[in-house]
Amino acid sequence: MYLICLALLLLVAFLIALAGITRAGVWLIERRNPPIGAFADIDGARIHYVHVPAAGAGLPPVVFIHGASANLKDQMLPLRPLLEGRAELLFLDRPGFGWSERGDNETLAAQADTVAALMDRLGIARAIIVGHSFGGAVTTAFARQHPQKTLGLVFLAPVSHPWPGGATAWYYKLTAVPVVGWLFSETIASAAGMLRIGNATACVFSPNNVPKGYIGKASIPLVLRPPAFRANARDVARLYDYVRAASPGYREIKAPTLVISGDRDKVVYATVHSVGLERDIPGAELVWVANLGHKPDWIAPDLVVGAIEKAAGAPVDLQSMASVVESRIAGDAQGADRYPELKVPDAELAPG
Repeated sequence: MYLICLALLLLVAFLIALAGITRAGVWLIERRNPPIGAFADIDGARIHYVHVPAAGAGLPPVVFIHGASANLKDQMLPLRPLLEGRAELLFLDRPGFGWSERGDNETLAAQADTVAALMDRLGIARAIIVGHSFGGAVTTAFARQHPQKTLGLVFLAPVSHPWPGGATAWYYKLTAVPVVGWLFSETIASAAGMLRIGNATACVFSPNNVPKGYIGKASIPLVLRPPAFRANARDVARLYDYVRAASPGYREIKAPTLVISGDRDKVVYATVHSVGLERDIPGAELVWVANLGHKPDWIAPDLVVGAIEKAAGAPVDLQSMASVVESRIAGDAQGADRYPELKVPDAELAPG
């Protein structure tokens, strides 16, 4: 009995120590990655966003929806310089990510409604919606629930359809479990995540090179804070059920739709998701890019801008633009030996 009590005390002391390390880590992460935009209260949740006006712009407004484990910087850093002054831009931290509060946004439908409400708050009547990876699933919800606000759709390496196995990483499944998940996220997840965030990011970009300083510049460690980690886990755990129920309704989407995917994507099954969107959304165009991984926004931002222009009605030859990108990245081989045929779940400890 004495030994059992001693073991329990040691376990409690160990967990308290880990919780202390997590708290210190959270303080350091937040100190290094402060909010960079404004805040709006949307149905009780404080949403962090960056709004870039552009009076007299040649393009319609563009709204960006980031993927799992990420925040608004993940799309803003590569795409804002190419679009600022040409279009009104809205980048936001999805509820529970970056500096946005979670609120009652536990479903993709609720998150889509929050995006629509923020657009209303900022006076954006209609926009082209650009969704990356998990953000692609939220984009499908937005297009179906708010067709009157949807001027066009651009999907970047999206998640949209049921995929083989429907697997989710064990740590996300564990984190989604009440009580046990809270304890895990408050003690172990943050420290463990920092140890593997570099490899996870390399895999997400593979075979393309990770841009210098990407993890720090894009504030990716923000997702390792316990509340954000739990929000991410719940999102990922519910993703398969959402796309299984929602995908038959994609044929109702009428907005001009462009889909950009790489044939070396190790995070999502492009032959399921991207091909499925081209098949199911009337008139959708799929642009395949050889030797491209999961990050078109960073590796092929010029092609993404071309897709936005085409969604706005411009006569853009995206297939020719894709060929230019392919020539540029033909020699990329980062991770080719380290991750030869690796298929990570549809979200990792890196943006996806």
